[in-house]
Amino acid sequence: MPNVEKMSVALTTQQVSALKAAVDSGEYATTSEAVREAVRDWQAKRDLRLEDVRRLPEMWDEGKASGTAKSLDFDTLRQEARKRLADKR
Repeated sequence: MPNVEKMSVALTTQQVSALKAAVDSGEYATTSEAVREAVRDWQAKRDLRLEDVRRLPEMWDEGKASGTAKSLDFDTLRQEARKRLADKR
């Protein structure tokens, strides 16, 4: 594994127990492997969140350009959504 740095991290007792249980069950070879996966997941979620923040002004402008807002009947919208979902099944 190239370019690996050691870092000290404070975890709760419950977090340490969960990590050790994951290793003991064979889900991960080491606690470091489990933590690296957690960091990769965090990075992916962070990237998605940053992309959402980046896109927000564009989506706002698209919404404004789409025309004047109209009032909606949420009961009708729910019924239509349920019907579409049922049709897909």
